[in-house]
Amino acid sequence: MGKREESQFFDIILDSIADGVFTVDKERKITSFNRAAERITGIPRHQAIGQHCFDVFHANICQTACALRRTMETGKEIIDLPINIVNQRGETIPISISTAILRDQRGSIVGGVETFRDLSAIEELRKELSRQYSFEDIISKNYQIQKLFAILPDIAESDSTILLQGPSGSGKELFARAIHNLSSRKDKPYVVVSCGALPDTLLESELFGYVKGAFTDARRDKPGRFALADEGTIFLDEVGDLSSSMQVKLLRVLQEKEYQPLGATATVKVDVRIIAATNKDLTKLKEKGLFREDLYYRLNVIKIELPPLSQRREDIPLLIEHFIRVFNLEMGKKISGVSDEVLHLLMRYDFPGNIRELQNIIEHAFVICKESIIELEHLPGEVIEKQQQLMRESPAPYQGLQEAEARIIRETLKTYNGHRGKTAQALGIAKSTLWRKIKRYKID
Repeated sequence: MGKREESQFFDIILDSIADGVFTVDKERKITSFNRAAERITGIPRHQAIGQHCFDVFHANICQTACALRRTMETGKEIIDLPINIVNQRGETIPISISTAILRDQRGSIVGGVETFRDLSAIEELRKELSRQYSFEDIISKNYQIQKLFAILPDIAESDSTILLQGPSGSGKELFARAIHNLSSRKDKPYVVVSCGALPDTLLESELFGYVKGAFTDARRDKPGRFALADEGTIFLDEVGDLSSSMQVKLLRVLQEKEYQPLGATATVKVDVRIIAATNKDLTKLKEKGLFREDLYYRLNVIKIELPPLSQRREDIPLLIEHFIRVFNLEMGKKISGVSDEVLHLLMRYDFPGNIRELQNIIEHAFVICKESIIELEHLPGEVIEKQQQLMRESPAPYQGLQEAEARIIRETLKTYNGHRGKTAQALGIAKSTLWRKIKRYKID
C-alpha cells in the first residue's frame, strides 16, 4: 500500500469515529481534522489544516494551560479533561479532551493527537436535573424544602416579617437572600447583621448608628445598619442571642418603624423588611422568660423551619456534586467526584455542622487530593475518627451501600409517617421503585 493509499485509509478510519480527532506537528499546526471535529467546531477541514490548533479551537485553556502542549512537553497523556470551546457560530460547547504524543518509527516525537467528545447533551441533562432541585442558590430534593420552593415567591412578594429557624449551617442566610432577590426590594440594599457576635453597646451602635459627640470617639455621625438597609432588607442572624434591652429596641423598630441613633434626641423613620434567623427554639426561650413574648409574635409572622442535613440525607450527593463543581472552578482542578467509600461514609455521617460542615469537608479534600477522585484518605481525620467511633458504639452497625440505602429509606418513611408517595418524592424515586426497595430490604 502506497503512502497516498495509507493516507486515504487513515482518513476513512478517522471519519468513522464519532469523537472529534485532530493531529498536529511539533509546531502545533493541524495536520489532520476528522469529520466529527468539523461537526463539533463548525470549521471545515480545509480551513483547519495548516492552522495552529489554538487559532481553530478557542478553548478556555488554549493560552494558559494547553493540554496538547503539556503532553508534547512532558510525554504524559491527558484523559477526559473537561473544557469549553467556542465554535464558529460563537457558541460555547462543553467537551472532554484526551491527548497523546505521535512518534515516528524511530521513536522520535513528530507531533500530537487530541480527541474530544461533545458533552452538550450530557451538560443540558445535568442542568435540567439541577433546575429541578435548585432554587436561587439553594439545592435540595428533600420534600420539605421542595414545598418551601413552591411558596417562597409568594412569601417574598409580601412585606411580612420572616423568622427562619434551623440549626447552624442549615442554609438560613441562603433562604433570606433568596427571599430578598425575589421581592420587590431586590434592587435595594440587603444588609446582614450577626446579633450574637457583638456586645450590647457595639451592637446598638452597629444597628442604629450614632451622632457626633455621642461618646468620646464619635467625631462624626455614623449611619447604622438599619439606615443602610432603608427601602431594602435587613437579615438579623442569631436573633435568639439578643439581650433583654436589645429586644426592647428591636421591638420598637417592628412596631413603630422607627429607631433612635445613639446620642440623638429625635427618632428616625425607616422602611425596611426584617428577616430574622435563629438556631435556638424561640418558643422554649419565650416560655422560660428569656425572650420577650411580644417580640416573638412580631418576628413570628411567617415562620420557616429548616431541617438539619441529617434529616435530608437525599441531598448529600447533590450537595457534594455542587461543591465539587464550585471548587473545581475556584481552584482550577478537575476532580470528577468521590469514591463509593467516601459517599458511603458521608451518607451515614451525622453532620453536626450541617451543610457548612459538608462544604468544609469537600474543600479540605480538594486541598489534599491530587487525583480525579476524592478518597477516604483525603477527608479530615476527625470525620473518619468520629464515624468509626459511632460504628463501634452502634449495636448494629450498617455495612455496605445497601445497608446505608435501607437506613435512609427507613428514616424518610419515619419522617413522613409511612406515607410512600411523599417518601418516594423526597428520595427522588418512583413509588414502584420505593416499593421494590421496601420489599428487598424487608422494611416494615
